[in-house]
Amino acid sequence: MSELTVATRYAKSIIDLAEENKNLEEIKKDMVLFSQTLRANHELQAVLANPIIGHAKKVRILEAIFGGKINKVTDSFFKIMVNKSRAEVLYATAKEFINQYNIIKHIVRAYVTSATPLSEENKKKVIAELQSAIGGSIELHTKVDADLIGGFVLTVGDRQVDTSISSSLNRLKQDFAHGVNQ
Repeated sequence: MSELTVATRYAKSIIDLAEENKNLEEIKKDMVLFSQTLRANHELQAVLANPIIGHAKKVRILEAIFGGKINKVTDSFFKIMVNKSRAEVLYATAKEFINQYNIIKHIVRAYVTSATPLSEENKKKVIAELQSAIGGSIELHTKVDADLIGGFVLTVGDRQVDTSISSSLNRLKQDFAHGVNQ
């Protein structure tokens, strides 16, 4: 079974448990903390994925990092996963938990890359436009890429709108190249 399939099943299980215990929001915060910690620390990812490192040591490491900072359900889930030799899918499970949570709560992630930082007013406009087009609530992530020269690239799911000047210049360059070759 693929890692994503396994992670999806575990994420669904922990979501069901969290909803049953009425602490979904708290578990989501734990999964975000865990996911961010592992994204920032590749060594920790490697330790969890390493089959040579013993279960007890992995549990102690997780306890040292997250002890007292996460819900008992999340802590128990992590320990069970480690002791069942599934520590290597913990990161993927946390990310999949967040994805499933967003689906349940109708949260849509949107990514805007712009040549200069977006003002708060522009961020609000983007969110408002997306909410009217898509519905649900929008989680906007912004990034600056000066290579765009101007404009922006908006990505929502598998859709992308590219209004950047660099992209326009590249299309123009291709058009000229095709025109010369014909």
